[in-house]
Amino acid sequence: MANMFLMFFLSLFMFLFGCIVFVSNRKHLLSTLLSLEYLVLSLFIFLFFFLNFMNYEAYFSMFFLTFCVCEGVLGLSILVSMIRTHGNDYFQSFSILQC
Repeated sequence: MANMFLMFFLSLFMFLFGCIVFVSNRKHLLSTLLSLEYLVLSLFIFLFFFLNFMNYEAYFSMFFLTFCVCEGVLGLSILVSMIRTHGNDYFQSFSILQC
């Protein structure tokens, strides 16, 4: 029981730290995507331990990982297309008003 609370607080700490890094990085798209993946990893750890604590089947975690992989691939494809069109991944060089 104490181990479960320790894992809960660890995943909560990881999530809050990931949110702080996500909000503070505004220069590169790659660092923002990495902090989003860190947030997803902390949510997966929380979900896995929560499902084990409630004695549910961990089959839902496979669906969660599948959608996380799709989210990561989508972010990397946006990064690659941004680098091909603009030459770098700085947010300052990307303008929404351009077509």
